[in-house]
Amino acid sequence: MEVYLDNAATTQVCREAADIAYKVMTECYGNPSSTHTKGREAKAYLDTARAQIAKALGCTPAEVYFTSCGSESDVWAITKGAESLARRGKHIISSAVEHDAVRKTLAELETRGFEVTYLAPEPDGSISVESVKNALRSDTVLVTLMMVNNETGAVTDIAGVAKMLKAEGSKALLHTDAVQGFMKVPFKAKTLGADMISLSGHKIHAPKGIGALYIKTGVKIKPLIRGGAQESGMRAGTEAMPQIAAFGAAAEIAFAGMKDNCEKMSALREQAIRNITATMPEAMVIGGGAPHILSVSLSGWRSEVLMNYLEAKGIFVSRSSACKKGGRSHVLEAMHLPAAVIDGAIRISFSRFNTPEDVSALCSALLEAHDTLAHR
Repeated sequence: MEVYLDNAATTQVCREAADIAYKVMTECYGNPSSTHTKGREAKAYLDTARAQIAKALGCTPAEVYFTSCGSESDVWAITKGAESLARRGKHIISSAVEHDAVRKTLAELETRGFEVTYLAPEPDGSISVESVKNALRSDTVLVTLMMVNNETGAVTDIAGVAKMLKAEGSKALLHTDAVQGFMKVPFKAKTLGADMISLSGHKIHAPKGIGALYIKTGVKIKPLIRGGAQESGMRAGTEAMPQIAAFGAAAEIAFAGMKDNCEKMSALREQAIRNITATMPEAMVIGGGAPHILSVSLSGWRSEVLMNYLEAKGIFVSRSSACKKGGRSHVLEAMHLPAAVIDGAIRISFSRFNTPEDVSALCSALLEAHDTLAHR
């Protein structure tokens, strides 16, 4: 038996994405910048994938730029976004619960004279519009906030932040890391109001190694990677065509089934909550909002011990972000949770491929671990 419930870390590549990646690798392998037949063939796949991503995102194809991953998209948006408005000011607003791709990029900008306000999360782990408004200054040039937190599933009202910035007359750029939000919570780039949106393929059943950055028409930022004229001169380097084609296919499939998929994942999440809290009353659900992420703590048990026990039975979950090795979760610490709660927290995350039987297996094994393992 194998039950994979770590989909916030990465997802199983869907068959359609794998098939088109293989086809592009072995048959349509031309360089899309080449002008001969094989190059034009590859360019057609590139244009198709860009259009598929744009349709799922709710924008024009010209606003989609392919990158290597969500982290690259974050670094590009934040670094070049801040630099583009540095003459107006050097104040940035973010939060204490961002992904490390954001946090470490901001830390680097601080060494270059930028000032960052890190907002504290609400009890549910989200960032309130009011807290952003209170931190806003005349010299604020960038606001960067995660749409869906990768550890707790907390959803921040990015559209509300965008409306507030407009109402306040702020010239600050708004960036959101939507890696966990894309195809999980409904939004359209045209109505969301963000100037830049980071995406990642491997969170929606595409391969690893492919991401995208939405840059709103009219927003002027410089390339992060310079060289050739690929991606309209905005991101040098020959495009990773197998991954790009797969990302497009995965996005098209996810978009077509988004409503049903989200309802399914939400039902699985609720099933897990009901079962866990009914059989283990001391269990604490942390945050929440997105349909695919459940953070739950068994205070007094060590999360790594619980994970190892579950893994031995073929059930895979995680203790926090897969990008973080060792130490306590900065996200849960920022929520001011007790140490015992943080140490006993595990993250369960669903995809459209999961079933009620998966949840039942998880809950049974977790109860067995609860009753078998020594209480710390």
